[in-house]
Amino acid sequence: MVPDFGASPAATPERSESGFKTVLAGPVFRRIWSASLLSNLGQQMQSVAAAWTMLQLTHRPDMVALVQTAGAIPFMLMVSAAGAIADMYDRRKVAMLGLGVCLLGAAILAVTSATGSIAPSYILLACAVTAAGYALFSPSWQASVAELVGPRAMPSAITLFSLSMNSARSLGPALGGVIIALAGSVVAFGTNVVLFLPILVAMALWQRRPVPPRLPPERLDRAILAGMRYVRHSPPIRRAVIRTFATAFGCASVQSLIPILAHDRLNGGPTTFGILLGCYGLGAVVFGLFLPRLRTLLTPEHILRTCVGINAAATLLIAVSTWLPVAALASMLLGGTWTLISSTFNVSIQTGSPRWVGGRALSMYQTALSGGLALGAALAGVIATAYGTTFSLSLSSAYLVASLGLGFVMPLSRRAAVEQAPAPGADPVVKMALTGRSGPIAVELEYRVPADQARAFYDVMRDVRLSRERNGAFNTTLARDVADPELWIERFHYATWNDYLRARDRPTVDDRAVRDRALAFHVGPGDPRIRRMLERPTGSVRWRDEALDPGEGPEMPALLTPSGLAT
Repeated sequence: MVPDFGASPAATPERSESGFKTVLAGPVFRRIWSASLLSNLGQQMQSVAAAWTMLQLTHRPDMVALVQTAGAIPFMLMVSAAGAIADMYDRRKVAMLGLGVCLLGAAILAVTSATGSIAPSYILLACAVTAAGYALFSPSWQASVAELVGPRAMPSAITLFSLSMNSARSLGPALGGVIIALAGSVVAFGTNVVLFLPILVAMALWQRRPVPPRLPPERLDRAILAGMRYVRHSPPIRRAVIRTFATAFGCASVQSLIPILAHDRLNGGPTTFGILLGCYGLGAVVFGLFLPRLRTLLTPEHILRTCVGINAAATLLIAVSTWLPVAALASMLLGGTWTLISSTFNVSIQTGSPRWVGGRALSMYQTALSGGLALGAALAGVIATAYGTTFSLSLSSAYLVASLGLGFVMPLSRRAAVEQAPAPGADPVVKMALTGRSGPIAVELEYRVPADQARAFYDVMRDVRLSRERNGAFNTTLARDVADPELWIERFHYATWNDYLRARDRPTVDDRAVRDRALAFHVGPGDPRIRRMLERPTGSVRWRDEALDPGEGPEMPALLTPSGLAT
């Protein structure tokens, strides 16, 4: 049930990256990884058994297809909120809750099948429940990997989980088919329930010590918007998310049309289909084993371009091939390159995001990945229906070649993993009756900059604006006094006082460095003057005649209610 993963390296290739042996030397990681292999195997068995049982009950292709839909829609709808929850609460507990929900879905299938009461509605419900649990589990666990292995070892850890998933993808359907043939779907569903237990135990044994937050959690809707805002104003993450969608869109065609290829181009049946799937998973495993070595020789951008090019060639090869060995070789190349592509994007997202937004950034990546696969598969199916499978796959191959141009326009970042920097100094002095919900908060900074350095200062302040906005500020402006050209005023807002305090904890080392560059232009006496103001637009505050100003009366409450001054 662990997701198919798939830092930003430093200015040179990641020669100091840890290998598989180093990563597996950690007992907690090794225990969870081993358990994930079993749970992934059980999930693949459940997928086969659920589709087969639906076919036996209904004999309707549309109902069989709904099994896949029921497992995709809840994930698509929930993963953004799940990413925010992963950043707001203890990730280990959130991950365990997600696994518990997955176990509930598996139990529904096992119990209803064992009692003879299974029905199409139960199958769809169970698949939806399992997908909802997976959506809750995935961002929490992925965002926790760095805590166990460290940022340098993350590429190897992510690759190991990809190997786990693809090994299960190779063996699970075949094993599920054998169990169904020998013992029936009841045993397959029951086996999946049993295989969920080891990973629950492994997560329970992980003695994670979360750092207690000094502020209450954000509201869920605001937390989701904060994650979107971070991705929008973080060029490296934004580029990785866009390219994830674009690449997944092109790679989806083969994954969705393999059954048609097996039947029409190769004139085969279920055995041929199984061989192609097995070769796809085998390629993923083999290529994944060489990924740590590749990372010492090539930058992530070079790995990505090479893999996309090979994937395009393999897509064209499998589109025109009528000989099973050639199609099997192409399938291996497709599985291997897809694993490297998805792992490279995943590593870029994880190592390029600070801890406070890691789960939300991963949820954006997963949304882009699943959305690209879903839309690409749908379009490939429509084109294949109208013009044939060969034409559809050939078009996908041409699209992937064209998408290589994105590497020159939006290259993956080569920077080292981000590191959060502590907030400078103590919290600001407050002499008003504020609560965490008081707002909006306006902040102004006054800089004095020599006139001959105005252009350079302005260019640096563009980077400062991005830094502030991705950490929570909005309505960021920069003004220059027409009567005093050396005076510049930076102004930005936060929705509430708590949002302002959170923003003080969020900047990374790079953010602080950019702000220090801006401060270096200041030539006035002392540091730039800072004003923090509770903004009150005209008409937003209603005073009563008997309401007292702060400090006028000993009986005045700490925070006035709407009958006095609404704060």
